[in-house]
Amino acid sequence: MTSLNLTNLAWTPLGQGHCHHQFQLREASLRVAPGEFVGLIGPNGSGKTSLLRCSYRFSRPDQGEVRLDHYNVWKQTPRWCAQRIAVVLQEFPEAFGLTVAEVVAMGRTPHKGLFDGDSTADRAIARQALESVGLLGFEAHAFATLSGGEKQRVILARALAQQPQLLILDEPTNHLDPRYQLELLQRVKRLGIGTLASIHDLNLAAAFCDRLYVIDHGRIVASGTPEQVLTVTLLREVFGVDALVDQHPLSGYPRITWITQP
Repeated sequence: MTSLNLTNLAWTPLGQGHCHHQFQLREASLRVAPGEFVGLIGPNGSGKTSLLRCSYRFSRPDQGEVRLDHYNVWKQTPRWCAQRIAVVLQEFPEAFGLTVAEVVAMGRTPHKGLFDGDSTADRAIARQALESVGLLGFEAHAFATLSGGEKQRVILARALAQQPQLLILDEPTNHLDPRYQLELLQRVKRLGIGTLASIHDLNLAAAFCDRLYVIDHGRIVASGTPEQVLTVTLLREVFGVDALVDQHPLSGYPRITWITQP
């Protein structure tokens, strides 16, 4: 089982002073324990995607460390990281006529040699990944013809085919209907893999995350369980909106109702 530790990360696109301050990271630290589902929440432009990109070795921080267990990811090769960290982004990739099976098989790439084809083991792993997201039987379907929810499940299956030790999700429920939002997060939760996810819907974050980190203007301003973090005061200070926070009558999780001004 693998843990992720980010320590005092600072990052500015294109180097210091070349971009709007809202996209910077400032001394951001967080931890994802083995098997833990951690949510990253904050207003638009607060630095969520920037922090995730530093986490999976896409954007190199100007300061601080990103460690997978005891390994600094920036001292490892991209292949080493891809064998251990899988990423599901907000937007779907251009599949250019690929089938579902071909898209999912791409998840095996970090584990193969340059000219290796798919082995029997690779195909079995890809099949198991499709089964885990409920898409067995879709192998021959063209990726481009799928619904938004089905595409997102295929991308999750591709990530699972990597057999990662850590899963990173960047607003994975964006543009999905409520049914697919719930199904996707339920499937991820059942996997038991350490997961770091930025989530726009705070009620979904409250329902599925073991712990939350709140980022605002590039800084982590709060962390803890959903009950500890999602307070009326924090929502007003960070999101600039008044809200009612009570307990969901069925699940017991915090429930947020935004208060509109007359």
